[in-house]
Amino acid sequence: MAAKTDIARRVYNHAWKLDPIVRSLLDTDFYKLLMLQMIWKLHPDVRATFSLINRTTRVRLADDIDEQELRDQLDHVRELRFTKKELIWLAGNTFYGKKQIFEPDFIAFLGNFRMPDYELSVKDGQYELCFEGRWMETTMWEIPALAIINELRSRAAMKGLGQFTLDVLYARAKAKMWSKVERLRQYPGLRISDFGTRRRHSFLWHRWCVEALKEGIGPAFTGTSNVLLAMDTDLEAVGTNAHELPMVKAALAETDEALGQAPYKVLQDWTQLYGGNLLIVLPDAFGTAAFLRNAPDWVADWTGFRPDSAPPIEGGERIIDWWKAHGRDPREKLLIFSDGLDVDTIIETYKHFEGQVRMSFGWGTNLTNDFQGCAPNELVGLDAISIVCKVVEANGRPAVKLSDNPRKATGDLAEVERYKRFFGTEDFHELQLKV
Repeated sequence: MAAKTDIARRVYNHAWKLDPIVRSLLDTDFYKLLMLQMIWKLHPDVRATFSLINRTTRVRLADDIDEQELRDQLDHVRELRFTKKELIWLAGNTFYGKKQIFEPDFIAFLGNFRMPDYELSVKDGQYELCFEGRWMETTMWEIPALAIINELRSRAAMKGLGQFTLDVLYARAKAKMWSKVERLRQYPGLRISDFGTRRRHSFLWHRWCVEALKEGIGPAFTGTSNVLLAMDTDLEAVGTNAHELPMVKAALAETDEALGQAPYKVLQDWTQLYGGNLLIVLPDAFGTAAFLRNAPDWVADWTGFRPDSAPPIEGGERIIDWWKAHGRDPREKLLIFSDGLDVDTIIETYKHFEGQVRMSFGWGTNLTNDFQGCAPNELVGLDAISIVCKVVEANGRPAVKLSDNPRKATGDLAEVERYKRFFGTEDFHELQLKV
């Protein structure tokens, strides 16, 4: 059991065969599998390239992380396959109240799935890590690539620490985490899930945090986005979709009309496969204001929204106003907050919207990678960084994400400017990126 795992001892006695960073293809976020089924079904011939983007440019990853260790970890992931046990669990489990959410032919596809190759080089102290190929293969690299980079950075920072130093480090981190749990359980109406896979400190620490939340806040902990941990700890696997769907759809658009309709065509495609509680809108790929301004009325009938890059209270108020303007009762709707949340933000947002709308909080980096102030001698390499792995082109055409925060924009600079002119930039807020 994770609660009995001596993480400090495991780190101190680390050996490659004992602790591969990614130990299963299920060690990914649930939305990846849901999106993969849609890509496999509707876009099997689309090619897409994903690329690592370190937005914390002051951190020179290639100086911190050994290139051969990185290659070893990436190569290990390419050797993994979905096991029979994992496929049986995916095929037979109930997700979001739906049985057999994954089609038998898709499960068969997973049975033969192998991660595609990668391209790795170094430029100006940063790793250039790209995954090029069929979209239904390259999309699966996003989460493990980020988990590998983040854990290798943590390992490098702790290399050379003595066992007692590591004991103190993890004891302080556990106490810090538990103090958050004690604050959160003062609000029994809170609903919190784990969204911390991508930028976690390590797999073992991630598992400890998930099991601590499960014990500490009980029913208020609604599940984890990590499919492997959901299976192993008997939790709900949670998650719906991500920005890459409208990004690719927009990249493939041949006309301005198709570009403007891309975010809504994705939702229509999603509805063909999923429904009910899986109908969650992610509105900010090209700016929430533009999405709401042009959204068809039927979008208001979806279960809820996940405002991802605007300040949570401001973003939530904007969506509530939109629901009201479309004659919907916000109290029957759901807002999922997930961007850079900490305990203060969660509590403040919950208290602000209590009674106005249903809420859920996807707690990510500040759950699974918050070691600030925990090291006996502060280790710079243990501070979380803002790093993503985004789709950058589809069928040879550049892919763009604008976001409500211009600092999160990705893509070819000329294309980013074209998208800004097309969709507009109203209500954009340039906020400091912490994670």
